[in-house]
Amino acid sequence: MNNNRMRLAVVAAALLGTGVSAQQTAQIDFKSVGRAAPMLDDINKREIVGPALRRQFGPQAQQGAEPTFLGTARNGDHPSGIEPLPIDIFTSKDFYQDRELWSDKRYFRCNSSAALEDAWCGNRSGTIGDKPPASAAWGYCDRDTPREAIVSPYAFKTAQEHYNALLAETTKRGGADQKPTAEQLEEWTGRYQHPARTPNNRTWYHMRQVQAPTVLSLLTPEYQTRFVQEAYHHANTNKAMWPSQYCWPEGFMRRYHEAAVWEHYMIAAPSVVQIVAGVARNFITTVHVGREFKMDGAVPRLGADVPRWYGETIGFWDKDTLITWTSNIQGWKVHAAPEHSSKLQSIEIYTPNRDAAGKFLGLNHETVLYDPEALVEPVRIVRNFSKLSGFDEGDPYVFIECVQTIFPVNGTPTPVSPGTVIEYEVPDMYGRPWAHLWEKYWEQGMERPETEDIFDFEN
Repeated sequence: MNNNRMRLAVVAAALLGTGVSAQQTAQIDFKSVGRAAPMLDDINKREIVGPALRRQFGPQAQQGAEPTFLGTARNGDHPSGIEPLPIDIFTSKDFYQDRELWSDKRYFRCNSSAALEDAWCGNRSGTIGDKPPASAAWGYCDRDTPREAIVSPYAFKTAQEHYNALLAETTKRGGADQKPTAEQLEEWTGRYQHPARTPNNRTWYHMRQVQAPTVLSLLTPEYQTRFVQEAYHHANTNKAMWPSQYCWPEGFMRRYHEAAVWEHYMIAAPSVVQIVAGVARNFITTVHVGREFKMDGAVPRLGADVPRWYGETIGFWDKDTLITWTSNIQGWKVHAAPEHSSKLQSIEIYTPNRDAAGKFLGLNHETVLYDPEALVEPVRIVRNFSKLSGFDEGDPYVFIECVQTIFPVNGTPTPVSPGTVIEYEVPDMYGRPWAHLWEKYWEQGMERPETEDIFDFEN
């Protein structure tokens, strides 16, 4: 075992010993108006909705062992006791016309949206069956994450209201006057493990433990349509349009996807904190501590009244806890998760996790997302960052340069060799370029009706 792996094992064991590896909020010694509310559900105790093919590793893989199927039926069969719908996302010719069925998990064959995205992925995880797409597999209809465990537990309607309440609370407690010490800033500074590889660190936003209709219930009618549009082209037409394959921007919410970022590199100073991570793109979060947003534009901002791909962030310290507010974010999408609008704003709280002796183990990261255009109410994501080391050891950050080798040729992602001449339509990067390709090439004859809310919580 090399030093990095040994260190990770030690960190994981320490986290397991203190209980903070579970998906829970930070442990604080007071009741807050807007942070550290207990989790109503631990997604780490939930099995995936599926379906999926679990690959074998090690000697079994070398011997050609078949992957294990995780689901309830495949190759055109349906689960015992479940009556399939006459039409579903795998057999529909026009998903727009199926809107009244979207709230029924059978329309998606009880697939999570991540499973729909993976359906055509061959022996890696694909479950599309022998006669696709109609032969696609079923997931587990009795598995889901409760909606009430996803939405924000706080009463705030806007990020501004939430931020101001936390600032007032911190000021009243005296925390804002006690900046982090040099030792605490050094604890913050360093390399942190890939969040998805930290034990028991899954979130609902990975889209594997939550049914598609539950996600839809969080969205406004227009964004319900956008969510199902992407699900359809993942599951039915097999025309995924991932930004990374075209070297397009990755967007603000990509930071939370399970495969989107590797190790995090954090540098903390009294007036600024910078977080760098990446896989296909570089994600640089710069927290401007103590600054205030301008309020005379479309949304709160620091710079020009123009949306930024990863937003602009201000924050304040509560001793060694950092509370931030991000705004001025360009609307975008992330794999099988819902699209977000340019009105998205986030409140994020980074709280140190410590063992019983007070040793710094990493950071609890609690996020509340506000998007009045896309979300019917705010939602929350909670995860942990486990510290690997300072910058005096370990691999340095590898800066990403994305070189495009895949192009949308006639609406299909196609590898193109150097020297090949193709006809190329320059995308409108601010006009949902993925949707433009779907609608131009793969939705001929479909009729998009006026949107209605398929989830009415007032009746």
